[in-house]
Amino acid sequence: MYAIVEDGGKQYRVQDGDTIYIETRQIPEGARTVEFDRVLMVGDGKKSRIGTPCVDGAKVLGRLEREAQGPKLEIVKYARRKGYHLHKGHRQDYLKVTIEKISC
Repeated sequence: MYAIVEDGGKQYRVQDGDTIYIETRQIPEGARTVEFDRVLMVGDGKKSRIGTPCVDGAKVLGRLEREAQGPKLEIVKYARRKGYHLHKGHRQDYLKVTIEKISC
């Protein structure tokens, strides 16, 4: 069984046991699970349920593994003959989540 969930403006196709990286959000202290309630589609290969926009009663539960960071991105700006150089870096914070259960 698979599901398509929406979180943080992005859509993810997940199955039981999959590991995904989602954008960091505020989670309660000591919480070890993440619940995705915006399930857009649920399918098992033969039959699919498509929501308008969400499937009623469908939920996906995940286990919070750890906090992670993405790759470092370098931002370089340069203007020739002006003496202007700008060099910045950025690393996005993510949460590593393992999908445990898809219920519909």
